[in-house]
Amino acid sequence: MSGEGARSVGLGVPLDRAAEAICKAGAMLIGAGAGMGVDSGLPDFRGDDGFWKAYPPYAKLGLRFAELANPRWFGRDPEVAWGFYGHRMMLYRETAPHEGFSILRRWSERMPRGAFVFTSNVDGHFQKAGFDASRIHEVHGTITALQCLVGCGAGIFPGDEVSVRIDEETMRAARPLPSCPECGGLARPNILMFGDWGWDSSGSDAQARALNAWLRSVNDTPLAVVECGAGTAIPTVRMICEEAAARSGGTLIRINVREPEVPRGGISLPLPALAAIREIEWRLQGRGKV
Repeated sequence: MSGEGARSVGLGVPLDRAAEAICKAGAMLIGAGAGMGVDSGLPDFRGDDGFWKAYPPYAKLGLRFAELANPRWFGRDPEVAWGFYGHRMMLYRETAPHEGFSILRRWSERMPRGAFVFTSNVDGHFQKAGFDASRIHEVHGTITALQCLVGCGAGIFPGDEVSVRIDEETMRAARPLPSCPECGGLARPNILMFGDWGWDSSGSDAQARALNAWLRSVNDTPLAVVECGAGTAIPTVRMICEEAAARSGGTLIRINVREPEVPRGGISLPLPALAAIREIEWRLQGRGKV
């Protein structure tokens, strides 16, 4: 038995229910947290051990993820700041989204009223996998875009062509560092960091308005809410998915290895994202829905 098959033993009924909910849905909300990217080979930052395993130099320095994901480094030591974010930027750019993204996109395209993505991930992988950018809300921003550190008025600008060289022994970035096209000062990623009062949320705010408008437009349609790898440490994705399912009378399908608990009426799948998506897809194929 394959690893995926072994993990899904005993989950036949909830997997069948998930496939049924997707078959009957007229629209789909996809929620995604960090667990969605793990199957693509992206590091799991859950807990200090996971972060330090991915980045041993930070373990030697005793620096935790929450300490590094703080805008103060851009003023205090820009090479450290861009060492951390530049490495992630290049890693996300070089990593291909796993097959589950493509399967979700196919489900989305079959929905009569379409789909929308709500994600706390900043990697840009839904766009990379071919999802409509106008149907994505990146609640914490994106590493594919930058903003001026001092807020000179340049707004949000693309970071697709930015390249950052990193010394992987020290995790410090080499100059020149990314700069603002308007004033020439230091740029930073358009990401909401810890203790961050300087984040330009205008892009994410516009996405939020689009999501809310879409949810209102499909309120009379059976909604399937497929939530992948969203934990309780920062519960934003889980809360939005639960609320959307409750308001619409839709079905919440929660895919989460560690924290699969669901409200009444929800479907709990304690599997990795890719394994669960593949299992549901197999059932949809059996129903002739692919």
